[in-house]
Amino acid sequence: MAPSSEQPASRPLAGRRALITGASRGIGADLARAFAAAGADLVLTARDASALEDPARRLGEEHGVAVETLAADLADPDVPDRLWERASGLLDGPGTLDVLVNNAGISHPETVAQLRTDRFDETLRVNLRAPSLLAARAGAAMAEHGGGAILTIASAAALRPLAEHYAYSVAKAGLVMATRTLALELGASGVRANSICPTVVLTDMGQQVWGDHPEKSAPMLARIPADRFAQPREVSDVAVWLASDAASMVNGAEIPVDGGYLIS
Repeated sequence: MAPSSEQPASRPLAGRRALITGASRGIGADLARAFAAAGADLVLTARDASALEDPARRLGEEHGVAVETLAADLADPDVPDRLWERASGLLDGPGTLDVLVNNAGISHPETVAQLRTDRFDETLRVNLRAPSLLAARAGAAMAEHGGGAILTIASAAALRPLAEHYAYSVAKAGLVMATRTLALELGASGVRANSICPTVVLTDMGQQVWGDHPEKSAPMLARIPADRFAQPREVSDVAVWLASDAASMVNGAEIPVDGGYLIS
């Protein structure tokens, strides 16, 4: 999408329409808040769409944007091919949506010795196959309609191996490469594709797994120069920037949100 100076700084995504997957909790819920506050109309997905109804209503009322919801289980092999078209038909406006935020994901922490084939396959279906296919469909549609932005919520584990996250690291690394390929093939058509790579993020789940267990968190914190984990808002703020015209020359990048973890 060509740069524009029409959006006010306080609502840099005014007039944009975005699909955010996995929006019912954690980083996805905060992404929905941040994009609505930035002026974007939204389609929010989760496996249980009923969990999105009240948050969607509140976001629409508070920020004066359109917010629609859609049930989508990305483990279903047929969902990724259909989801972008279904989402594009929910909001008013010409053509296709302007932004895809590929956020939905799962994790089954286990050592290599404990690796279960069913969990490995499920992680790759949800964290690699589904978002890669969805991004490909979205990117092709955006290219036909003048451009857009694809955002991958990846992980620092995509760029640096993390113990007990074998399948997760494999999937996220593959997704980062898929995002790079989209940037390469579709950049000339105005489509930008970038990855955000956070360290541990203190969502409710992150707090339970990491924040409430010093014996587990201390070794990880020792590898982060900032000496803390990330907050959801710190991921969402980067996502809003990448989706906006302020990042119009950023394409094919991996943006760490990690307090220096990747350089330590």
